[in-house]
Amino acid sequence: MDPEDLKLLALARAAQARMHADGAAAVRDLDGRTYSATAVALPSLSLSALQVAVAMALSSGAAGFEAAVVLGPADAAGLAAIADVSASAPVFTGAEDGLTRVHS
Repeated sequence: MDPEDLKLLALARAAQARMHADGAAAVRDLDGRTYSATAVALPSLSLSALQVAVAMALSSGAAGFEAAVVLGPADAAGLAAIADVSASAPVFTGAEDGLTRVHS
């Protein structure tokens, strides 16, 4: 496992624990900056954890992604958001023993 991808796993797990959430996500941009998030579920706004992490990165000036990690199911909209910006960026799901590649 790439140590930088395992760092994403740790960041996603920390976000999940901090928010007592069912899932979380973390992304690494092309400059090596990382962003972690949990889902947002409001009556007027609903985003998956991966969508939130992607939006945070893009709103901070990210030009693309090196990788992403999702805890819980990888949603189609979140995967599409990664692919819109960086079609070849791998997306992994976190497991107790490491990472499993699910996209790209």
